[in-house]
Amino acid sequence: MTAMTDVAFLLLTFFMLTTKFKPDEPVQVDTPSSISDKLLPETDIIQILVDGDGRVFFGIDGQPTRASMLDKMAKRHNLTFTEQERAKFSLLSTFGVPVSNMKQLLSLSGDERNALKQPGVPIDSLNNELGEWVLYARQSNPKFRIAIKGDRDASFPVVKRVFDILQERQINKFNFITSLEAAPQD
Repeated sequence: MTAMTDVAFLLLTFFMLTTKFKPDEPVQVDTPSSISDKLLPETDIIQILVDGDGRVFFGIDGQPTRASMLDKMAKRHNLTFTEQERAKFSLLSTFGVPVSNMKQLLSLSGDERNALKQPGVPIDSLNNELGEWVLYARQSNPKFRIAIKGDRDASFPVVKRVFDILQERQINKFNFITSLEAAPQD
């Protein structure tokens, strides 16, 4: 009995230390279902979320990559961020604000940031910040794969605009994140 208890606690400790928790997302996205069984890789992912209201959010893994992207966006938009703001940004898994409002987002506490209704990353033709974020992310790590997680109620023109932005950056291969549905029976 003692040996079994030791093994149980060893396994429990192992799973607690090796588990990767799902990062918080600023919006709930109800994904459509599919029968695809292809799994998304665990690392090197750029995630673009499109919610039911047509807002677009950008997420990326890797703290050094996030900090590097922020530096490039700040230089592009003539902004400066403090080292503390850079550190906070590197901990954000997903965001949905224009870069001009990033300082305000980073000044909020975690609970305030989660309660804030973020307006989304601009994707219009005059202010295409999503394309810039994708460009700088891929410059930081060319191995990044893009995954789009769209709400089943998202409007088609918004999703098409995301596709167009990716194609403008010569990105023609990306994944869709869907809910798994049982395969049809023959």
